[in-house]
Amino acid sequence: MSELLVNSQHGHLSASQRIPAIARPFVSERAAKALDLVEKFVEEECIPADAVYLRQIGQTTQERFSAHPPVLEDLKKRARELGLWNMFLPKNHFKEGAGFSNLEYGLMAEYLGKSVTASEATNCAAPDTGNMEVLAKYGNEEQKRRWLDPLLEGKIRSAFLMTEPQVASSDATNIELSIKRDGDHYVLNGQKWWSSGVGDPRCEIYIVLGKTDPNNANKYKQQSVILVPHNTPGITVERMLSVMGYDDAPHGHGHVIFNNVRVPAANMVLGEGRGFEIIQGRLGPGRIHHAMRSIGAAEKALEWFLARLNDPRKKPFGEMLHKHGIMLERVARSRIEIDAARLAVLNAAIKIDESDAKGALKEIAEVKVLVPAVNLKVIDWAIQAYGGAGVSQETPLASMYGSGRTMRIVDGPDEVHLLQLGRNENKRGLAHKARLEAQKKKGEELCRKYGLEPVDPLYLGRKSGESSKL
Repeated sequence: MSELLVNSQHGHLSASQRIPAIARPFVSERAAKALDLVEKFVEEECIPADAVYLRQIGQTTQERFSAHPPVLEDLKKRARELGLWNMFLPKNHFKEGAGFSNLEYGLMAEYLGKSVTASEATNCAAPDTGNMEVLAKYGNEEQKRRWLDPLLEGKIRSAFLMTEPQVASSDATNIELSIKRDGDHYVLNGQKWWSSGVGDPRCEIYIVLGKTDPNNANKYKQQSVILVPHNTPGITVERMLSVMGYDDAPHGHGHVIFNNVRVPAANMVLGEGRGFEIIQGRLGPGRIHHAMRSIGAAEKALEWFLARLNDPRKKPFGEMLHKHGIMLERVARSRIEIDAARLAVLNAAIKIDESDAKGALKEIAEVKVLVPAVNLKVIDWAIQAYGGAGVSQETPLASMYGSGRTMRIVDGPDEVHLLQLGRNENKRGLAHKARLEAQKKKGEELCRKYGLEPVDPLYLGRKSGESSKL
């Protein structure tokens, strides 16, 4: 075993040994071994290669969005040798993946989230993961052979186009991009932004959500999903967007204009009016992937935090940072909140494995809100410990914060999930009220049975049933 991952009482324990106890019964021996391989691959090969990758991208915008760093192909070759490839496709729902459950992949995704290169090196990078799920679950055989197969092989990349600048895209029914039938083609007009992956020179296919039937009385039947080859005439990538100054090159997030873009009718996925269904099916598991990678990012931030606390060169007020109680309290709270968030994510993954994403709506919404908040809190504490270095390019923390902050918006903002959770919880309100009233009535009856006069607990001097004079 490498010196980077030597097991010790106060140092490293292998990933399989750190699987939470409540999740162990759901993890196969094969998956546990793969989990250790993933950790070793990420820690020993991907994280050291991240610095090379970032330098090979280049400096100018033109260089950054035309680059394909050679180190990435070397990592992909190594990942395939290790059998770490396409782990994200859950065995209960897809035959094309590596045969792991959502829970098992969730544990692996945590480690992928610690590295810039690891997800793509194992062919488990967004937006390709969600796009491959769409094609595997909803695509016809022709669509699968043309687009899914090369994506599964890691030969091409893809983009996901849903959000639009002129509407409130947190409500997907607002999407306006027009998809109109014209003979054996569809014609697309409109614009998209935050189009994940459009900057990559290897991106060959866009998965696009638009409206084929804007006047349908059922607003959930107005949308459709269509496959658009990246080089179709009429497509213009207007600009690449940055996240707090970070451009996420070479994949990036683009603002894309569609001007009379003609696409073969055979590229429609599942049929007209099925877009909302497809997108909901795509986003559910993807939220788990994001959440587990965010757990990994939080763990990485905590590692940087602890390293700073134990750096003998840095002694504010004459003492190392771990001698300052407020820092140890933040470390302890980081540990508590990361572990609690991980359990919530694993619970959601188990629920998806037992049913599907639709059957785990509550659990998915919970982690979609909880995990980004925990991630940001831990990263922020680590930044504070490093001071000026924390907000500079000298550490990865500032970039991690920018990326982590987007997780409160992508795949549905916090407010959407909180509203959904609140409404669903409130549906139980009348039942709770009835039960509490029944318990109160039974308590009054028991009081009388034992010769006691029932009293109003809100005003002990008033007998139960008497009206207040206040």
